Amino acid sequence: MHAWLGFAALALVLWGITGVTQKLSTNRISSERSFLWFCWAMVTLSGAVLLVERPDYTLRGIVVICSIAGGALNGLGAWTSFRALESGGKASIVISLISLYPLLTVVLAVLLLHERLTWMQSAGAVTAIAAAILLSLEPASKTGPSSGSSAD
Repeated sequence: MHAWLGFAALALVLWGITGVTQKLSTNRISSERSFLWFCWAMVTLSGAVLLVERPDYTLRGIVVICSIAGGALNGLGAWTSFRALESGGKASIVISLISLYPLLTVVLAVLLLHERLTWMQSAGAVTAIAAAILLSLEPASKTGPSSGSSAD
C-alpha cells in the first residue's frame, strides 16, 4: 500500500469523527466558542509539529502567501461549518455537503491550472453534485391545526 493512501484513509476516519464531535459541541456551546477550542487544538498540534519537524524558514513569496491563505481559508471553513451545525443543520447533511469541497478544487484546477478531466472524472463530479442536491432535500415538517396537539 502506498503511504499517501494510508494517510488519506486516516484523514477520512479523523474527519468523519470530527463531524460528530463538532455537532456535539455546537449543541451545547456557541459556534464561536467551538471554533476557539478548535483553534486552541490547532495551536497545540502546531507546537507538537514544531518540536518534531524543523521548519524551512527560507521559503518566500507565493509559497508563504499560499500557505497563509490556505490556513486562513481552512479556519474560515471550519468556523462556518460550526455555524451551520449550530444553526440547526443535521451533522449527517452538513458534513456531507461541506465535504464536497473538492468539487470547487476540481473547477479551480481546470480553470487556473489548466488541468483536464476525463469523461469518467466529469461523470463523478456530476454524480457528486446530484448527491449534494439529494442530501439537502428535507421533507416538509407537519405543523398546524391538524397535528393533534392542543395549545390549552
